[in-house]
Amino acid sequence: MQPLSNQQLAIKANEARILGLTMVHDAASGHPGGSMSCMDLVTALYFNVMHVDTQNPQDPDRDRFVMSKGHCSPALYPVLALRGFFPVDELHMFRRIDGHMSGHVEMHHVRGVDMSTGSLGQGVSAAVGMALGGKLNHKDYRVYAVMGDGELDEGQGWEAFMSAAKYKLDNLCVIVDVNGLQIDGATKDVMPLEPLDQKFAAFGFHVITINGHDFDQILSAYQQAAATKGQPTVILAKTVKGKGISFMENDAGWHGKAPNDEQLAQAVSELKAKIKELEGN
Repeated sequence: MQPLSNQQLAIKANEARILGLTMVHDAASGHPGGSMSCMDLVTALYFNVMHVDTQNPQDPDRDRFVMSKGHCSPALYPVLALRGFFPVDELHMFRRIDGHMSGHVEMHHVRGVDMSTGSLGQGVSAAVGMALGGKLNHKDYRVYAVMGDGELDEGQGWEAFMSAAKYKLDNLCVIVDVNGLQIDGATKDVMPLEPLDQKFAAFGFHVITINGHDFDQILSAYQQAAATKGQPTVILAKTVKGKGISFMENDAGWHGKAPNDEQLAQAVSELKAKIKELEGN
């Protein structure tokens, strides 16, 4: 497909936010905050960056994506639907006992998902394995993994980073959704992470720091990652938890809480207004 303009990407991301919030509302459970913060990053990947085939989602030469913070399925599932992997109507099966879309990202029943995730730290480890497999098999595909900053509390992630550097996995791009909040509050209070850029550099990564809601910066970072040779890349994307919804932004309470009817209506109204504004530009 033809790459989208930044304006079109922003519209798609906000359409995906509406779908994701509606999923969580209808299921009365889910994780909206971190899903909203990484939506722009995931949308840009699937619409402008990754080589994927919606008609052949298991193509062995496709680029791979791992949502390492697996609870953020309300970000990935809507983007997959809008990209054409399955009908948007299927999203209503989210977290239903008679449905096939589990609350954490699942690969066996959701078309287009490359890895089941949920136990934090394990997704990025699988991404390292995918990237290493690509190198050993002389494949050209790239592997992208989105992590939460709170997820960096898990030691397994740092073990994966050491392996990625050891094997010079320049086909791997880790994107850290640095929204500053996790389920228990601010990351700086739960487990201070800074200076993240220096830590990743010491672990052998090429480090890029961006505004995770600026599509110019997002696309430029993905291009820079693809051009980097001899080492893996990490993109530290500074984002806003609950992005796009006034009452959710920068509120850790929305990590894993469903909006009620009135809150959903307000959120959808705000996002539709933003879409209308974008369409008018």
